[in-house]
Amino acid sequence: MRCIIWANVVCFGVRAHPVLDAITARAAQVAPPRERVMMSDSNSTPGAVPEAPAVSPETVVTAPAAAAPIPAVQGKSFIVTWLLSLLLGFLAVDRFYLGKVGTGILKLITFGGAGIWVLIDLILTLTGAQRDKAGNPLVGYNENKKVAWIVTGVLVVLSIVMSSVNAGNAAPASDSAPSSSVEEDAAEPAEAAEPEVPAVQGWADDAFGTFDEVTESGTGDSLVDLPEGAVVGIVTATHAGSSNFSVSVLNKDNESTGDLLVNTIGDYAGTSAYGFNSFSEGTTLQVTADGDWTMLIAPVSSAPALATAGSGDAVFLYSGDAAKLTATHAGKSNFFLSEETGKAFSLGLLVNEIGEYSGTVPLSAGPSAITVGADGAWTLTVE
Repeated sequence: MRCIIWANVVCFGVRAHPVLDAITARAAQVAPPRERVMMSDSNSTPGAVPEAPAVSPETVVTAPAAAAPIPAVQGKSFIVTWLLSLLLGFLAVDRFYLGKVGTGILKLITFGGAGIWVLIDLILTLTGAQRDKAGNPLVGYNENKKVAWIVTGVLVVLSIVMSSVNAGNAAPASDSAPSSSVEEDAAEPAEAAEPEVPAVQGWADDAFGTFDEVTESGTGDSLVDLPEGAVVGIVTATHAGSSNFSVSVLNKDNESTGDLLVNTIGDYAGTSAYGFNSFSEGTTLQVTADGDWTMLIAPVSSAPALATAGSGDAVFLYSGDAAKLTATHAGKSNFFLSEETGKAFSLGLLVNEIGEYSGTVPLSAGPSAITVGADGAWTLTVE
């Protein structure tokens, strides 16, 4: 009588048989180590029920333990944060998305720190150092950082190339006359010479373009079309009211270009610049007001030379050498100074403070455009 343990199945009580003997021998050859063939005493009493063999520990199958639940991934999306920082950083949308409302509001009212804050947040995001309000890292950074770096790099290169092309389009006109006409010109009466355009104004026209000035006026909320070709310019605005007065720039799709020219309460009079570091070309001014307002839209070249004192928002042209600029401000709101040279990524933020200020900062050599943002009296001294 034979007993076979094969594939963890115990069979016994089978009598000897030639065919069964062959199957048993084959099973012993192919069975894995955990399978055993056991032979009982051939002289056992016929009909007796053999004692069931003890099951080896090797034949015991233990059910696998239940897998521990995978904890939910916490944190804000890296892709969303990167795109908001790259495209809407001047509006502080990236910081609002991360839950940093306090610094988001400060970033918004300072126009992204005139660009510096925008650049810092973008670098923090690309390097993986950015965190949400709870201190959690951004989700998906390792999987998407390569694509983000490549896209950002391509945009930087395109911006540099476009700036270089625009700068190269301005070629000086030749004012030399052929030598054969010198004697003839001497014999003719001299014509009155046209007044020479100051070099800094010519630079502004070449760097930022020129167009005819436009004056608009109205009451309450309105939309004002920018003149054709007015991609970069300055806006001198006034408002007589008691509520919020703001002026922002929209593109052809009625989306913000990132330029918030005015945002104050009550009466206002000042000059602001747009288009220096915009996301897209502006086509319309959006006016929010509760009283009468006026707008004078003009080229950057129409700005006056740098003044030594003034009050409120203003835009100037500077043609001097690199120097020290000592500034003071007597006000309660944001006070900032920036210098725009027309070069790629020329953010040029000189001062960005709240309330009263007194200090000295480095000023780059001209030609350049100086923008002043203030709610009180200020002084500027170049040394």
